[in-house]
Amino acid sequence: MAVKKKSKKSEGKISEKELKKELDDIEEKFEGANEAEKEITIKASKPISKIKKGDKVKVDGVEYEVDNHYVLMNHPSNNEMAIEVFNPKTDADYQIRYFDDQAERTIGFYELQGEIMFVKKLFKKIEW
Repeated sequence: MAVKKKSKKSEGKISEKELKKELDDIEEKFEGANEAEKEITIKASKPISKIKKGDKVKVDGVEYEVDNHYVLMNHPSNNEMAIEVFNPKTDADYQIRYFDDQAERTIGFYELQGEIMFVKKLFKKIEW
């Protein structure tokens, strides 16, 4: 019986399909937990659509500065929006995401991990 050796290139790596399933499972777990804890307080000094570069946004008492506000993805009936913010003390990057037709219900806060992956973070209060 011949034993098939793994190539060094594939050792320790998982396929794209396995990675997608793992990420979907993790996201589903966090989305479910997030929905259960969706008691978010929003204190707005102006409509969220009017937030622009240089504005300040506080999330759970931590002040962030707005770097950009743009359409993340166009959908047939609405737009998914992203507000890029950063913590001036730590220079860490974050995104506030929402759908323009239901901002209060869909608002989320994400932290940049590594170069391109944003991870959803739970929060209780946001103000601008």
